[in-house]
Amino acid sequence: MPRGEVTRAELMRVGRELFTARGYSGVGTEEIVRAASVTRGALYHHFEDKRDLFRAVHEEVEAGLVESIARRIGQVEDPWELLVTGARIFLDECADPAFMQIALLDAPSVLGWREWREIDARYGMGLVVASLENAMAAGVLRRQEVRPLAHLVLAALGEAAFLIANSTDADAARREVEPPLIALLEGLRA
Repeated sequence: MPRGEVTRAELMRVGRELFTARGYSGVGTEEIVRAASVTRGALYHHFEDKRDLFRAVHEEVEAGLVESIARRIGQVEDPWELLVTGARIFLDECADPAFMQIALLDAPSVLGWREWREIDARYGMGLVVASLENAMAAGVLRRQEVRPLAHLVLAALGEAAFLIANSTDADAARREVEPPLIALLEGLRA
């Protein structure tokens, strides 16, 4: 790997670690460059500023989530089980400290709602649309406009994630949100 890519990867690794541990506001650029063993100039060569590094780390977290879900549902054939299993895996992932802190607690305020929502939709929307289309094609879900429904399902998943992330007991919150989320999906069945 070329040196520039190594430096960028190290800044991303350190940024993810520090943002997860203390949140965006608890981390300074001097600490990032010191922990990555690079100069401030190297940071600004790869990223405009700390916010730009955070955005890149957030996108990496989102991409990792989608990859994890896709990999774990890859063996599921039944369209209904695919939807339910995907939702359950997403809820499990919400308890991941990096996802919780970076994607749920910090990203909406650091990036602003609009940019955060665009990133969220770019990664999660495709998976939700594909799952809904698959279930509709199989006759498991009532046929309807997929895009608006996907936005609503993604919003329900997002709210469940926020309940988990803002809870004092993430595991208990995760257990509490699953039944109503699955019931919501049940209401879409054909």
